[in-house]
Amino acid sequence: MVRIAALSDIHGNLPALAAVHKAVDAARPDYVAICGDLVFNGPDPAGTLALVQELQRAGAFVTLGNTDMAVADADFTAAFPWFTEGPPDSYRIAAEWARDQIGDDGVDYLRRLPSERRLRVGDDLVLFCHASPGSLTDGLGAELDPVVTIERVSGTDAKVIVCGHTHMPEVREIGWRTIVNAGSAGYVFDGDPTATWALIEIGDEGIKAEIHRTNYDVMAASDAVSARGLPGDVYRAATIRTGKLVR
Repeated sequence: MVRIAALSDIHGNLPALAAVHKAVDAARPDYVAICGDLVFNGPDPAGTLALVQELQRAGAFVTLGNTDMAVADADFTAAFPWFTEGPPDSYRIAAEWARDQIGDDGVDYLRRLPSERRLRVGDDLVLFCHASPGSLTDGLGAELDPVVTIERVSGTDAKVIVCGHTHMPEVREIGWRTIVNAGSAGYVFDGDPTATWALIEIGDEGIKAEIHRTNYDVMAASDAVSARGLPGDVYRAATIRTGKLVR
């Protein structure tokens, strides 16, 4: 039996990541994966990145997210293609602020991150990515037409696809594949203001995956965003506080 803990979309929320780190340590997985969107939006990008790097040094698989690309390289069109006329100024300012906070070393680290990682467990291939195989921005949300979902997962032979991006945790089977969306360990959108992560077990009896929710000091994180005072922070703080996307 191989056990994998997966988390994603921390978004600079260090209290949430620290709580998930403690819960993951208690679960004693064989592997840990962190599927991108590490520093953008939240109050402590530098502290968050330091803990991510610590986890990577301990063996965690870490991949790039679309907002990491925005922070590192200011390529806002690639990071946010749904804004046909470019992202709001609040996105640009938050990305620039996070870039200043993590410094040149942090930017270099983000630039070196791969968009995907793979792990073979026996005969089963596990893919770690941010949104979907081959894409940092085309997510695998439950609301998608099944045909679109099948198209988006068809670019890999992986039996297990581990992702985030939608901030909506779920485990779903599509044919012979299992999609594990770890949700968000810092900026969840499903109405439950906790930090989510997934625990995957792969063994002789097949594949089992469960979503876990970890409590943390939501108000402290929300207040820290409010105190920062960037454009849009009132909405970011409300999102953290309520667990629902506010904008």
